[in-house]
Amino acid sequence: MTLFKNPHTKYPTPPFPKQEQEVPGTESKMKPQADHGEESFRGSGRLKDAKALITGADSGIGRAIAIAYAREGADVVINYGYDIEDGDAAETARLVEKEGRRALLSKGDLRKENYCQELIDLCVRELGGIDILVNNAAYQMAHKTLEELTAEEWDRTFETNIRSMFYLCKAAVPFMKPGSSIINTASVNSYHPNAVLLDYAATKGAIQNFTANLAQMLLEQDKGIRVNAVAPGPVWTPLIPSTMPEPENFGKDSPIKRPAQPAEIAPAYVFLASEDSSYIAGATIAVTGGKIAI
Repeated sequence: MTLFKNPHTKYPTPPFPKQEQEVPGTESKMKPQADHGEESFRGSGRLKDAKALITGADSGIGRAIAIAYAREGADVVINYGYDIEDGDAAETARLVEKEGRRALLSKGDLRKENYCQELIDLCVRELGGIDILVNNAAYQMAHKTLEELTAEEWDRTFETNIRSMFYLCKAAVPFMKPGSSIINTASVNSYHPNAVLLDYAATKGAIQNFTANLAQMLLEQDKGIRVNAVAPGPVWTPLIPSTMPEPENFGKDSPIKRPAQPAEIAPAYVFLASEDSSYIAGATIAVTGGKIAI
């Protein structure tokens, strides 16, 4: 019997049940439930004793990365932003600790530079350092017209998605040793912006440029820190039923004709953090379900 599965039918395909959640959404209310690799991801010690900080790690892609990193041998600081996410964050921590690794929870507003510094200080103080920084947290809301998008929301999106990345990188780099990695979450929207995600797509384009530029800066300084990005396509996370119109059809227009599950995105983050990618810097891995990203 083959180990390989048809990508079109490996996971649930739209249409999904009609559903709506309050922003930012929770895992328990999603229909169907998302797969974060709880049963499927197999580690091989590629991140043994590494110390990782993952933002937006309570659910979705962040949770899948946390599970994968723990199974590869890393301790993890789990950042999240809202009280409604307390339960999801606790479950992510439980899954990390189930693998015999340390999980530290930190709830706070990444738009605040002092909180970003506190996150890095937490890693250094409690874990003894930071080897992997995953800038994954993001804010999005769908708007069909420019008139619907307020200046306040535009600022919030940029502050959450790109300004926090600057704060965290600046705070982390002085503590990162050669061989460390920074991995940023870009998006298929960096290449094919969704018309209803004007501000979000703009930040994702900025993240891609920030990633390439910071990679060159750190390499030219001989710091030995690699900076890369992952650009996911449509992924089934709590943000979808809480922010997108018609979530029941989400991912239907992907060439694979369904959204990705978070478990399908996490391996790219493992690869970029591991020694397997030691000659890769300033790159973006597109995990887009067949959507061309050039």
